[in-house]
Amino acid sequence: MPRKPRHPAATMPLMLWNDIALRTAEMLVASAQVIAHRTGRMAKAGPKPSMRDRREFSRMGLEKMEAASESMWAMGQHLAAMNGQVALKAWQDAAAAGTAWMSLAASRTLPQVLQGQVKLARTVSTSAKSAQRLSDAAARMTGKALEPIHSRATANAKRLGSR
Repeated sequence: MPRKPRHPAATMPLMLWNDIALRTAEMLVASAQVIAHRTGRMAKAGPKPSMRDRREFSRMGLEKMEAASESMWAMGQHLAAMNGQVALKAWQDAAAAGTAWMSLAASRTLPQVLQGQVKLARTVSTSAKSAQRLSDAAARMTGKALEPIHSRATANAKRLGSR
């Protein structure tokens, strides 16, 4: 028997974006800890850092390049899979809702008004669903792009915090 989702579908975009906000905050806190550790270490090392310090300092640049590359790759894969169809559908549905609204405004008789209201309700509902799918896709892409950067920052905060 299929399980019912625990949250109504209307809350999903909020939950997806909230998760991204929480992971971003966690990443920012971890980054601040890592930056504080590394700048302190650079100041302490002075002009002649030890071999251990030099390894750590060169690791900083490499990690950033790897995380940025992985992030761009994840976004590219997600965009390729999305193929613009979700955004195009949202735009078309919004335009159809606008057209239905204008048609309702131009109604001259009661049957035209009633028919226009039904069409408007249907197109606005469809447009809202398309906009939600677009928001979901954007949130998922953002989450995939954030993941490599988040994982590096939090791993470094744990690793450097234990020293």
